[in-house]
Amino acid sequence: MAGEPQADCLFCKIVAGEVPATVIRETETTVAFRDINPQAPTHVLVIPKAHYPDAATLAAAAPQLMADVVRETGEVAAQENIVPGDGGPRTGYRVVFNTGSGAGQTVFHTHAHVLGGRGLEWPPG
Repeated sequence: MAGEPQADCLFCKIVAGEVPATVIRETETTVAFRDINPQAPTHVLVIPKAHYPDAATLAAAAPQLMADVVRETGEVAAQENIVPGDGGPRTGYRVVFNTGSGAGQTVFHTHAHVLGGRGLEWPPG
């Protein structure tokens, strides 16, 4: 059932404290932790504590929770000093939701990647 913890989900296990992670922020509804395979100097994942397989499913089922996740991406960026206007040459950040294995999603629990700390040209990759 959507929203319920899944026994085989890595991120549900992180939320439950069964798998360690470098948590940098936590709210009543979200957890933010450092990616174990960073693609930029700042690479943090923001997840809802409730299990939803992807961003579209979360947005449709629980729009306020999706808003919590997106709001936390901004809080992470501020905490990591990568918001535009901070004066540094590498300020600014990207928020990415991968949806489906063809787009690079490897853990099927909604998560936003917050990337920054270097130039992030477009298109990525």
